[in-house]
Amino acid sequence: MRSEQETERALVLYADTVRRICMVHLKNEADTEDIFQTVFIKYLLSSPAFRDAEHEKAWFIRVTLNACKDLLRSFFRSRTVPLSELPPLPAVQETEDRELWEAVWSLPENYRDVLYLHYFEGYTAPQIGRMLHKNVNTVYTLLDRAKKQLRERLEG
Repeated sequence: MRSEQETERALVLYADTVRRICMVHLKNEADTEDIFQTVFIKYLLSSPAFRDAEHEKAWFIRVTLNACKDLLRSFFRSRTVPLSELPPLPAVQETEDRELWEAVWSLPENYRDVLYLHYFEGYTAPQIGRMLHKNVNTVYTLLDRAKKQLRERLEG
């Protein structure tokens, strides 16, 4: 079990990243908060040894992605949420930002993941490949296809 200081440090460093990943996948504040708590409880209770800060951040990203996927695949969720109901978007000030978010959220999950990690977190394709267990060329292909789809959706 980790100390209170370690957990507080991790909260300061990774809270925004975990929340953003959850919102991109779950599009729902309540589920985002649930997964956020789950990820940090796992961190508190586990004691993996991290090589460096990047390894620790990659652990948070991987655990968050897995927790989101688990929630989305859960029996309860698949039986209780109507498909016709669209979750509300976060409050965005400008219309262009709102359109961008809608376009990103409408992309397939694997495209959203690589776009987020590359453009919002600043990871390179080889780093993303290691995190997502994908070939580097596959990551480049996913990024290229995601940008093309995003461009098409934003241009009309």
